[in-house]
Amino acid sequence: MKLVLFDVDGTLVDSQSIIVAAQQTTFAAHGLEPPSRERALSIVGLSLAEAFVALAGPKAPIANLVATYKDVSVTLRRDPAHAEPLFPGAAECIETLHRREDVLLGVATGNSQRGVARILDNFGWHGVFASIQTADDAPSKPHPAMILQAMRETGVAPHETVMVGDSSFDMAMARAAGVLAIGVSWGFQPVSALIEAGAGLIVNSYAELEGTLQEFLDRPSQRSA
Repeated sequence: MKLVLFDVDGTLVDSQSIIVAAQQTTFAAHGLEPPSRERALSIVGLSLAEAFVALAGPKAPIANLVATYKDVSVTLRRDPAHAEPLFPGAAECIETLHRREDVLLGVATGNSQRGVARILDNFGWHGVFASIQTADDAPSKPHPAMILQAMRETGVAPHETVMVGDSSFDMAMARAAGVLAIGVSWGFQPVSALIEAGAGLIVNSYAELEGTLQEFLDRPSQRSA
């Protein structure tokens, strides 16, 4: 059995519109200068608290920023202008992998359990993922805990596990956990950042990802040295 873990924001779901808008509104509500769009998206993947420390500094009112961001996000999701669609090919890729009897799917995300539950509802993915690891359950990326917990939960070894993500945090987390890191080029961070953080492979579309995963999944299982 092999385990394929996916990041959510920037990898499966194109959530950039609502992330940027929620940050801008949150910073303004606390009288702080909002980050640029590039800076706002550069921290996606971290837990909210870690993200706001990175954006506003450790002396900022982090707990208040997190609370405001959560409230603002709920309001913005009622606006169709801030829809969170899947990236092209994501649904088909997940469906194809889910049909395989030799594959388990998982999620490792800086999102919350509540946020992931909403995504599962939106795309009919309940029962698809054997392991769901979130910022509620583990230290923020790039700490390897999410991947380590997912492997323990599913009983899959590191050499049989792959992490798919769009950020340097995903790549560094995978590297720290001893699993293959596949970076996607359509997310919120430049490819150069993913390579520097330890991406073993970079793919440019879900069609390319499926082909890459096919090679990984069809390799005979071997014990670690």
